Amino acid sequence: MGDSVRIDSWLWAARVYKTRSLATAACRAGHVRLNGERAKAAQSVRPGDEVRARISGFDRILKIAALGVKRGSASVAAELFEELTPPPPPRETVAAVPVRDRGAGRPTKRDRREIERLRGLDQER
Repeated sequence: MGDSVRIDSWLWAARVYKTRSLATAACRAGHVRLNGERAKAAQSVRPGDEVRARISGFDRILKIAALGVKRGSASVAAELFEELTPPPPPRETVAAVPVRDRGAGRPTKRDRREIERLRGLDQER
């Protein structure tokens, strides 16, 4: 290995993107920044560089610790970078799905029959 590697190849080897073509497409779309500037897919990276990759709407900030060209296991990939991404916000800030009380909302068929019986509407048939 030399002293530099293509950024799309490194992103693939570090398991930031699932395929090298996805890493290349992210670079073309401007979702990858190297030391604060937009990175082209063929741009070289060196240890100590800072990479920002936008994945699913969230930025992931990585500091390159080692160079890798081959994609290995997750434990090997974890040694290629230092994670600088701040932790996500706590789950409680996300709106909870409301829980409906039993019986609230639209009445069931049984409820409708009881309502009709109470109103005296069932005798008209």
